[in-house]
Amino acid sequence: MKTFRILVACAAIAASTPFTVNAVAQVGETTAAAEMSDGEVRKIDKENQKITLKHGEIKNLDMPGMTMVFKVKESALMDKVQVGAKVRFRAEKADGGIVVTAMEASK
Repeated sequence: MKTFRILVACAAIAASTPFTVNAVAQVGETTAAAEMSDGEVRKIDKENQKITLKHGEIKNLDMPGMTMVFKVKESALMDKVQVGAKVRFRAEKADGGIVVTAMEASK
């Protein structure tokens, strides 16, 4: 009987713990933010859907900081920035190269 009471008490505590879907979502958002890299726009080539970025380390690609040309998944991403702008971006291996899949102006 004593063991049963302890189990009921533990279940009640666990049920009232605020670790919910929101906590899981926050962990996911932190992970997504961690995948973003810092960079500076050096050149925009809308016609060829490419952007030149001077960037810091891109952890998910194990790439050190450098300046390079990236393909851009969606040309609309380039509409959000201009040459000289500081950005946060996500790059992934795709289509036989490295592609910028998300980009936003740094705050």
